[in-house]
Amino acid sequence: MNFEEKRKKLVESLKSREILTKQNVIRAMLIVPRHKFVPKDAESSAYMDSPLSIGLGQTISAPHMNAMMCEYLELKEGDKVLEIGTGSGYHAALCAELVAPENSKTPGHIYTIERHEGLVENAKRSLKETGYDQNVTVIHGDGTLGFPKEAPYDKILVTAASPTKIPLPLRDQLIDGGILCIPAGSKSFSQNLYIIRKQGEHFDTTKITGVRFVPLIGKYGFESSD
Repeated sequence: MNFEEKRKKLVESLKSREILTKQNVIRAMLIVPRHKFVPKDAESSAYMDSPLSIGLGQTISAPHMNAMMCEYLELKEGDKVLEIGTGSGYHAALCAELVAPENSKTPGHIYTIERHEGLVENAKRSLKETGYDQNVTVIHGDGTLGFPKEAPYDKILVTAASPTKIPLPLRDQLIDGGILCIPAGSKSFSQNLYIIRKQGEHFDTTKITGVRFVPLIGKYGFESSD
């Protein structure tokens, strides 16, 4: 079975489990080649619905989690998105496919921050190889500070588990009506995925499901154990 067939089979499985429901997200999952964002020795496992190691103690999320987060963020063409935790670059590529599809008249853009310099370089390479580098800017830095230079953002996606107290810079850098998707909880266990909608001075928070992510490290996150 080739990679395209494996990708189609994965998408069909996610649809049958009602994880994938939105046509634009289904389309993105069918187009973005996940095998280009994992280490060479893991390519054969790229379309299994499970996280995979990408080195430096980090992982690429399971595809069902990528799909869920994209759907809950309600990503649409033209959105300006901030992602915290670039990792492999795969999720940024999915987001780019959603906000800046081919021939888009109003393409959006993804700003994604990663604290591990080695992963920054790997992600840049994979994004360039797959053609998403035009709509994705990869930044090396502390993601808990956000990226005020390009704020505010329509949507903010966090791919590492925050402390229960959500980093204030991320809340501040959302537009009014914007959506923040973030896992939060303890450093190792008992985490939940939350969707937070900014309504004026208020933040409406919805708990989605239990999850397990690597910890969000930084000034407004957990302390590094490196």
